[in-house]
Amino acid sequence: MNFSVQRLTNSFGQSMRLAFGSQFRNSATFRAPRLQARRLQTTFAKMDDSISYKFGPHTIPGSHVFVLSDLSFGFVNLKPVVPGHVLVSSKRVVQRFADLTPEEVSDLWLLAQRIGRVVEPHYGAQSLTLAIQDGACAGQTVPHVHIHVLPRKAGDFPRNDQVYDEIDHKAAEYDKAAKTQSADPSPGPGEKLDLDKERRVRSHEEMAAEAEELRGLLLCC
Repeated sequence: MNFSVQRLTNSFGQSMRLAFGSQFRNSATFRAPRLQARRLQTTFAKMDDSISYKFGPHTIPGSHVFVLSDLSFGFVNLKPVVPGHVLVSSKRVVQRFADLTPEEVSDLWLLAQRIGRVVEPHYGAQSLTLAIQDGACAGQTVPHVHIHVLPRKAGDFPRNDQVYDEIDHKAAEYDKAAKTQSADPSPGPGEKLDLDKERRVRSHEEMAAEAEELRGLLLCC
């Protein structure tokens, strides 16, 4: 059977081969794309703790940020769902995922991937949950694109998908807790929120210590 093979390139630069024949005129075969690797430029050792970063309406202290890339940053969570639950956000304040540039999308996910490779073994986990709440109806409470990176262990929730309920719940609490800490920049360790009597707001010192630890881990990997 005779085929004519035509190579096309889509908007992402992915190479596709379309095979045309008498019985396959409407079929397409795809091969693994040959994408030009994007190098992730990250900063660890020379991070300036005096520089703060915007996360929607909130301000993230530099001491809570553990990695910077060209277009994104990773920071520790005020009220983590599980140990090692961290956030990765674009440096530019953008509310919806669709509003990111292609470069920002690539940078954001590459940084999340690198962070995941480190936090999973460090926290004794065997898997990862990476989640985006894209818009208010999806549970987004901070109007700034961000990825939740959560190290996961077998049996850490009664129902595996319960993690998403917890992310939604803690996202709402984060917004309230962040506003509370903005009003009082030095809350005492163990301060409680009415929304959650069982999980305390972490102190600035605890979060800075975790960020420093993660900086060291990422520097080595």
